[in-house]
Amino acid sequence: MENWEPINQTAVSEFLLLGLTDDPELQPLIFSLFLVIYLVTLLGNLLIILAVSSDSHLHTPMYFFLSSLSFTDICISTTIIPKMLMNIRTQSQSISYTGCFTQLTFVLTFAYLENFLLAVMAYDRYMAICHPLRYTVTMSPCLCVLLVLLSLLVSIGDAQIHSLTVLWLSFCTQPEIPHFFCELAQVIKLACSDALIDNILVYVSFCIVGGVTLGGIIFSYIHIVSSVLGMSSRGGKYKAFSTCGSHLSVVSLFYGTACAVYVRSAVTDSPRKTAVASVMYSVVPQMLNSFIYSLRNREMKEALRKLIGVPSLLHCFIGFGLTGLKEFTMTNSPQLQQMQVSHAERNLGDNTGSPSLDSSIALEPTNQTIDSQFLLLKLTDDPGLQPLLFSMLLTMYLVTVLGNLLIILAVSSDSHLHTPMYFFLSNLSFTDLCLSTSTLPKMLLNIQSQSQSIAYTACLSQVFFVLAFLVMENCLLSAMAYDRYVAICHPLMYSVIMSPQFCFHLVLVSLSTGIVDALLHTLMVLRLSFCTDPEIPHFFCELAQVIKPASSDTLINDILVYVFSVLLGGSSLSGIIFSYSRIICSLLRMPSSGRKYKAFTTCGSHLLAVLLFYGTGFGVYISSAVTDSSRKSAVASMMYSVVPQMMNPFIYSLRNRDMKKAVRKIITRQNFLSDHHQFKPRFLNESK
Repeated sequence: MENWEPINQTAVSEFLLLGLTDDPELQPLIFSLFLVIYLVTLLGNLLIILAVSSDSHLHTPMYFFLSSLSFTDICISTTIIPKMLMNIRTQSQSISYTGCFTQLTFVLTFAYLENFLLAVMAYDRYMAICHPLRYTVTMSPCLCVLLVLLSLLVSIGDAQIHSLTVLWLSFCTQPEIPHFFCELAQVIKLACSDALIDNILVYVSFCIVGGVTLGGIIFSYIHIVSSVLGMSSRGGKYKAFSTCGSHLSVVSLFYGTACAVYVRSAVTDSPRKTAVASVMYSVVPQMLNSFIYSLRNREMKEALRKLIGVPSLLHCFIGFGLTGLKEFTMTNSPQLQQMQVSHAERNLGDNTGSPSLDSSIALEPTNQTIDSQFLLLKLTDDPGLQPLLFSMLLTMYLVTVLGNLLIILAVSSDSHLHTPMYFFLSNLSFTDLCLSTSTLPKMLLNIQSQSQSIAYTACLSQVFFVLAFLVMENCLLSAMAYDRYVAICHPLMYSVIMSPQFCFHLVLVSLSTGIVDALLHTLMVLRLSFCTDPEIPHFFCELAQVIKPASSDTLINDILVYVFSVLLGGSSLSGIIFSYSRIICSLLRMPSSGRKYKAFTTCGSHLLAVLLFYGTGFGVYISSAVTDSSRKSAVASMMYSVVPQMMNPFIYSLRNRDMKKAVRKIITRQNFLSDHHQFKPRFLNESK
């Protein structure tokens, strides 16, 4: 089906934009509504730019980035709304081929640019609040211009890549786009040729760009909240956090509407409803951003009041290039830097005369020795519950060990299971076995001995092994999704692509990635110093919880945690999503319902394992974000560190007929141990 050529595959001269509704009576209302939205967006963001350019008090990095954001919002709205208004006015749905791809390029460019600018603005607020004395040196005019320029260049490069790959596609005559503008995903769907490369680029690009920028924003605000909570003055807390309120509202609006539209498109089959919902992220945030920054910011309101009262707005706009550059570069003078440092100390320092926030970060602890042990938090302090907790965890560990060992023995002893799918499954069972053994035995020992201590070297060893096997499980789930994709979408090429050598290399790469990632994080933890007997609010040494009690600077460690979590988790999850999207497309094209059911049943167990692994992980992350109780977070974390490893054998054995037969043979065979020793895997012999 993928090599099928359409009957009419001529050069397309135009596309048809279906718009929001076909009802002619609603067209005047939609025209008026979007015209008002566009004029409000244009006027509000132009006022922001003029206010920042005309008021010398606003020639700071924060407002420089704000004016860049306003310019980006104007460009996004101008790229989308005027063409929509013209089509409604002329009662036409057409857009030329070149016009569609031009619109697609500019929408992608400015959407990515806004994404990067929000991350840069979060970093600016992080430097202003967490490092006020170094703010003027770090956020120099040159760095601010370079950050905006770099964001623009990356956005242009990414948009050009997507546009050029779309140009390779061929379309049937007059394809209909169920949207009110040329959105990348909708244009790719209409292609008559193979769009595999385009879909891969879309998923990879969105995961990397969105994951990195959103990770940077979350990282910045975690440190901002920590710094604000560390201030003793209530006025200082309010003043520091009020500078972030507007930006936080804009970030929530931008990412919240985008996520809502994505969820909406996933749960509905109506393209028209998806197009209506997409108004929330392509039009509404650009209109509301100017109101958010003007209504929540006293300095901006004063500047706008002055601007509206100035008789010659044109003079201010023409003089922006000279006065703005002069005022902005004055920050390099030592006198002005000293004044700004004093201002930062007055705003963010302690009113009672305590050291400023930056000096408190650099403060060395009284006792900074190399620790001999850590203290692990108990799940409960109630002594009456300890025997019950011990019995429950011991049962879970024994079930995990027995279940995963049975999976490994069944795969190794049954020649019918010497296939790539079961080869990956046996490796997943081995990983689950190792992961549970890294955490539960130490916890059981502490409960039995009524001790909370764990040696320094043992804690770091636990961090290493837990990270290594978690990353390996993450990669293996992605490899198993790819195996199912090849088996269902390319069945004739399956034995060639999924060769024994290739499968072995995939497992080896997964293991190597886990070891390298774990080794890097463990070595970075070794450079930290801790006070005597630091308490870890968890039942095992989790990386994030070990970093928290460090008395030295953990900035590099935190950056590495966020970057690697986003890269490894995002790439694996995007690979799984891509594989299953292609699998579903292939299943829908199958004419026989029996073949559909048979093909999808091979994916059912893996899909449940993926949902259990990532679902519990996200659940624990959300739980830790909404609760301040370390004990509740520790209890919730059992859902991803213990439960999936115990449930995976049941998922694969109860839902798989071949596996049930193999397990039944293992249980009923009297001499299965000797057979296991004499076994020589046919699957691995084929690789020789």
